[in-house]
Amino acid sequence: MGLNLKTTTGKVIASLALVGTAAGVAGLGTYGAFTSSTSASNTVASGIVNIALGTTGTAANRLNVAASGLVPGDTVQRVATLANAAGNQNLSAITLTTAAAPSSLLDTNTTMGLQVTVDDCSVPWTEAGTAPAYTYTCTGTTTTVLASRPVIGANVALANLTSVTAGHTDNLRVTLTLPSTADNTLQNQSSTIGFTFTGTQRTATNQ
Repeated sequence: MGLNLKTTTGKVIASLALVGTAAGVAGLGTYGAFTSSTSASNTVASGIVNIALGTTGTAANRLNVAASGLVPGDTVQRVATLANAAGNQNLSAITLTTAAAPSSLLDTNTTMGLQVTVDDCSVPWTEAGTAPAYTYTCTGTTTTVLASRPVIGANVALANLTSVTAGHTDNLRVTLTLPSTADNTLQNQSSTIGFTFTGTQRTATNQ
């Protein structure tokens, strides 16, 4: 009987030892994992929106040439190129803002004061006359960009401009007219008119 008890006890101890070893191996397996990775890169660059007037004081930009001594019925013609050459994006619109500083009845009187029109020529305008009394004719096709309206306006839409497309240039002629209906209150007045052209980016899209 004593031998049997020893044999049974030995088997129990051996069994416990095997169970403990198995548990230890299972614990080690929780620190392992399968992995996989991949990668890519994407270059993103913004565009350039840019419009510019021609060089001041040349036939590409006469807007700074002053005029004086106007009487009712007189006109003042000035030309300027408007280019979308430095930009690489098309535009949705180009607008014109005009402001006077100093100001006078020439710009505040919307009926008898100065009126402005803007035309575009498909080729550079042919200049005649001497400063400041320039006149311009178009040997190509003339298109109305801005119909006659009071000289002062904010963000006035301009039509039929090719410079809304990147790489294109418009040949503009700006005409200021003192209406023949101007009365004596318009005598001895002086205004300096500033012209600001603003290009707005094309409609956003998916790239």
